[in-house]
Amino acid sequence: MRIGELAALVGVSTRAVRHYHHLGLLPEPHRLGNGYRAYRLRDAVLLARIRRLAELGLALDEIRDILGDAQGRELREVLEELDADLARQQEALATRRQRLATLLAEADLDVDSTVPAELAALLRTLPTGDGSAIARLDRDLLTLVGDNPGGAGPPAAPLGYAELFGPLNTPTMAAQTAAHYARLDELGDAAPTDPRIAVLADEVAEQLATHLPAELLSTLLTGVDDAEAEQWLAAMSTELSAAQAEVVRLLMLRLRSRLDGPDGRVVGAGDRA
Repeated sequence: MRIGELAALVGVSTRAVRHYHHLGLLPEPHRLGNGYRAYRLRDAVLLARIRRLAELGLALDEIRDILGDAQGRELREVLEELDADLARQQEALATRRQRLATLLAEADLDVDSTVPAELAALLRTLPTGDGSAIARLDRDLLTLVGDNPGGAGPPAAPLGYAELFGPLNTPTMAAQTAAHYARLDELGDAAPTDPRIAVLADEVAEQLATHLPAELLSTLLTGVDDAEAEQWLAAMSTELSAAQAEVVRLLMLRLRSRLDGPDGRVVGAGDRA
């Protein structure tokens, strides 16, 4: 048989046959006096084996090892690994399809709906601050960090969003948060020595310490080292005015200072009295 006849018989391209020759998967056959390859039945059988193994998803290097193992031990091991890999892929695809089904069922679907489901649910309930620039920045940062938990971002603990923000997500707290957003907006043109800065940092720190469970806030604050906190503050400074950035810096210091109990718990105003 000529190369074209062999390829047609097995159901592959002549280019594939030449590639298998180049890799050593398919030995070079006897050549005729005119230089043409002359294939025999055993070449077609071997080529068919290569094709079948490739169709299963095996890499050509794996196929070479399998064909060199006359007892078939290598084949069983590789096929078991391939089956396990396909099972993982199938599970991942099922998870992605379920996520797509959840998204498509939403009435108000937008780009931020594609963040992790728990974070998307939280974003729908957080106060918007009635057009506050700080509120928009806060939501954008939460979206960014929640979508990339391993990247640089504000201090975060390995907790679920509902657990982390649930105590703050009440009508009373939403109103207080919106008021804090408005006061931060007002500091946009203020000097970093403005006396309102320390007052606002104290009030927000007290709000968080009062309404977040002590264990939760302690975990949140100790989940990130000082270097990561400084990196986040530096990134925040590019979006905030000097006065607004100072509020954030003081807030972090106020909250950390409350971790002065003997067992590392957060100390609130009632504890200090």
